[in-house]
Amino acid sequence: MNGLKTMRVKNNFTCEYMANHLKISKPFYWQIENGKRRLSYLMAVKISKIFGCKPDEIFYNDFKNCD
Repeated sequence: MNGLKTMRVKNNFTCEYMANHLKISKPFYWQIENGKRRLSYLMAVKISKIFGCKPDEIFYNDFKNCD
């Protein structure tokens, strides 16, 4: 499970909840969470604010393994 999905499940948030707070569609959010769409820095910051943390706390391991 990737960092974003782990954080979402840990906080009992649905994909729909996340999409609504990010003002994007549910499919768009799902694509981000499942690596089907590139994550912009701005979107990473917006997502991390929902969880009250820094982007690295969610995404660092995902990016570290992108070699």
